[in-house]
Amino acid sequence: MNVTILDFIKEWNSEAMLTQKVLDGLTDNSLNQKVYPEGRTLGRIAWHLTTNIPEYLADFGLKIDSFENGESVPTSAKEIAETFKKISSYAAEVIEQQWTDDSLKQVQNAFGREESNARILMGLIKHIVHHRGQVTILMRQAGIKPFGVYGPPKEDWIHFGVENPPL
Repeated sequence: MNVTILDFIKEWNSEAMLTQKVLDGLTDNSLNQKVYPEGRTLGRIAWHLTTNIPEYLADFGLKIDSFENGESVPTSAKEIAETFKKISSYAAEVIEQQWTDDSLKQVQNAFGREESNARILMGLIKHIVHHRGQVTILMRQAGIKPFGVYGPPKEDWIHFGVENPPL
């Protein structure tokens, strides 16, 4: 658990960098990939994890500019990746400027439960990680080798002398 703003910012920046590498691997054609016909597209999920960041933070009392056009998914993978980069950096600045280490101990209602601000911020990270996982699966289904987030993708195991990677 993050007990200081600096702890959170380090974790946030690390996860944002991993997410950025995943999003940088998207192609315009891949944005239409779906798991099932009625499901959200890869583009919709990537756009949601990007544009939800300021909404989430505003819901918990931070003064942050909302992101306009959150409902209209871009057709450009590059635009999604660049927007994530801007928003994730902006979010870190807002948190550093508006909350202190003591702010992390404060408790408020979050999704029907009493949670500390530290746990609320960790929830934002987990939300992004959850959707990043969905994005990597959809990338694979779209024929794109995903970035190895916490380990190498199957194609890169050969570089470690492993011809048949573990499941």
